[in-house]
Amino acid sequence: MELVGTWAQLLLLLLLLLLLLARALPGTRTRGQLPPGPTPLPLLGNLLQLRPGALYSSLLQLSKKYGQVFTVYLGPRRHVVVLVGHEAVREALGGHAEEFSGRGLLATLHGTFDGHGVFFANGGRWRQLRRFTTLALRDLGMGRREGEELIQAEARRLVEALQETQGRPFDPSLLLAQATSNIVCSLVFGLRFPYADEEFQAVVRAAGGTLLGISSPWGQTYEMFSWLLQPLPGTQAQLLSHVGTLAAFAVQQVLRHQASLDISGPARDVVDAFLLKMAQEEKDPDTEFTEKNLLMTVIYLLFAGTVTVSATVRYALLLLLKYPQVHARIQEELARELGPGRTPGLGDRTRLPYTDAVLHEAQRLLALVPMGVPRALTQTTCFRGYTLPQGTEVFPLLGSVLHDPEVFEQPELFNPGRFLDKDGRFKKHEAFLPFSLGKRVCLGEGLARAELFVLFTAILQAFSLDSPCPPAALGLQPAVSGFANIPPAYQLQVQPR
Repeated sequence: MELVGTWAQLLLLLLLLLLLLARALPGTRTRGQLPPGPTPLPLLGNLLQLRPGALYSSLLQLSKKYGQVFTVYLGPRRHVVVLVGHEAVREALGGHAEEFSGRGLLATLHGTFDGHGVFFANGGRWRQLRRFTTLALRDLGMGRREGEELIQAEARRLVEALQETQGRPFDPSLLLAQATSNIVCSLVFGLRFPYADEEFQAVVRAAGGTLLGISSPWGQTYEMFSWLLQPLPGTQAQLLSHVGTLAAFAVQQVLRHQASLDISGPARDVVDAFLLKMAQEEKDPDTEFTEKNLLMTVIYLLFAGTVTVSATVRYALLLLLKYPQVHARIQEELARELGPGRTPGLGDRTRLPYTDAVLHEAQRLLALVPMGVPRALTQTTCFRGYTLPQGTEVFPLLGSVLHDPEVFEQPELFNPGRFLDKDGRFKKHEAFLPFSLGKRVCLGEGLARAELFVLFTAILQAFSLDSPCPPAALGLQPAVSGFANIPPAYQLQVQPR
C-alpha cells in the first residue's frame, strides 16, 4: 500500500509539473481573433481530436462541427487555421493571394531545408528564386515545343522498357518514376539515365521513400510533436537517409557542373543557369543565389519531379484496370483520332476529350496532396470576420476542394463525365485545383500537365492493359494517406496493340 501511495504522489507531481510547463510555454496563447475550433489540452494540443495516422480525415470530421474555417493546435506551440471546401480555399488563396503566399512549416523536412530553396523559402528570397526558376525552365523549353519533344522522347523510351516485360505481370512504380525523373533530370542536370542504372534506381527509390516518410503515420505524428521528437536520436533516421541520397546525388551533379561551366556560354540546364547567376552576383553580400539555395532548389525539383506525375499516372492506369469499359473507350478514341504508330503530342489534347477527361478525373479522385502544402500569412489579415496574425499557418485542404460535394456530385465515385459537356467536349471545373491556387501555385504545373498527357496517351497508344487480378479485386484506396495520397501497389500486364 505504501508503494501504491508513493506512485500516486509521483504521478500527481508529474501532472502538476506538466501543467506548469504548459502554462509557461508560449504557443497556446495567440494574438488576433482566430476562428473557433476544438479546445486544446496543455502540451497535447488537439491530439484527442486529431489522429496522427489519419490527420486529413480528422480535419474533415472537425469541419462538420466548426465549418469551413477553424483552428486546430498541433501540439502546444503550433496553431493552424484550416480551410475546407472550394469556396473557402478559393476565397483565401485566390481572393487574398498576396496575404496567403507565405510558406508554412513542413516539420519533417524543416531541418534539411531550413527555409532555403524555391519551395521552402519566404519573402524576398522566395520571390527571387521562384522568378529565376520559372524563367530558367521556360528558357530550357518548358511550355514550348522543345519541352514537348523532350517528354515525347522519354515516352518512347518508356514504351520500349514496357515492351521488354513481354506481357509478364510487374509493378509499374519504378519504371514510371524513372521516366518522370529523367524528364526533370534532363532539365535540371542536362542528363538522362538508363533505366537499368543502379545509382539512378537508388535515387528514384529515395524520392519515393521521402514521400512515403512524410506521409506516413510517423510523419503525421512528427508534424504535431516535432518539438518533442526532434531531439530524440533516430526518430528521423530512415527519412533522412532517403533525403541524404537525393542530396548526395544533387551535390555530385553540381560539382560536375562547376568543373565544366562555361561562363561565356548559354546555360545547358537549370544548374548552369543558377551557377551563372551566382557568378553575376558574387560580390553582392545580400544575394540569394548561394550554394545552399542552389542545392535546396535542385533537391526539391528532383524529388517533386520524380514522385508527383508518376504517382498520378500509376493511379490512372489502375483506374483503367478497375474499369475496363473506360480503358476500351480511350483506346477507341485514340485509334479513331490518331491511328497507330504515332507518339501523341499536346496538340492532340483537343481531339481526345474523353482521354483528357479521364486524366482529370484520376487527378481529382486521387487528390495527390490532400492536405495542401502549408501556407503562412505574410501580414495580419482580416478573413471572414477573423483577424489572422502575420505568420499564422494555414492548411488549405485541396482534397476537400477536389471532393467537394457542392461542386462534384457523388465525389467519391470515378466519373470522367464530370469533365465533358453534353456534346462530348472537354469541360473545365473551377474547383479542379490539384496544383493549388494563388502565388504559391505549383511552379511546375505546366510541365506536369504535359507529362501526364503525353506519357499516359503514349502507353495507351502502344499497349492494351491487363492485370492478373480481376477488376473487382483491385482496390482504389491509397496505401498511405497523409501529406500525400500514395496509390496502392498492383501488378500490371501490357500487350502490344
